[in-house]
Amino acid sequence: MKKLIVASVMAISFLGASAQNKIGYINTEEVMSAMPEAEKANAELQEYQESLAKQGQEKAQDAEAKAAQFVKDSATLSGSMKEIKRNEIIKLYQEVENWQQIAQQQYSQKAQQKVAPIQAKAREAIQAVAKENGYAYILDINSVIVGPPGDDVVALVKKKLGIKDAAPKKPAGNGKP
Repeated sequence: MKKLIVASVMAISFLGASAQNKIGYINTEEVMSAMPEAEKANAELQEYQESLAKQGQEKAQDAEAKAAQFVKDSATLSGSMKEIKRNEIIKLYQEVENWQQIAQQQYSQKAQQKVAPIQAKAREAIQAVAKENGYAYILDINSVIVGPPGDDVVALVKKKLGIKDAAPKKPAGNGKP
């Protein structure tokens, strides 16, 4: 009798353990890009990038204008004044050259600020779906090369976030492959 009870307890624990190891997969990029916040963030980032590019163009135009003015005025300037103006122009051109890197850093910082809340909201929804549906693991499909069979939970997470999937597009053409 004791052996039967021990065997039953072990069988139940094995079944319970296998039920707790439910695995799901998700494409977080797909979920995040479908979120309304992502569209707004992308628009704001595009505007910011254009603003940075405009600033770079203005810096280049300013450097060109000062260089042209220096060429015009160089005949009337003293030697020390020429040196001061030349150094100013060199400094401006260096700023123009460094602007690309500075702008990229500023853009990256801004992008991180815009994307972080979207990532957090997606992560919270994924965690809620995992808890509600009994998933022990939800793995990002983009980082898994080989894994055990599991469920695609993208639809569940989109539903949790209130995102409606667009109707699938019909292939163009005459219907032949």
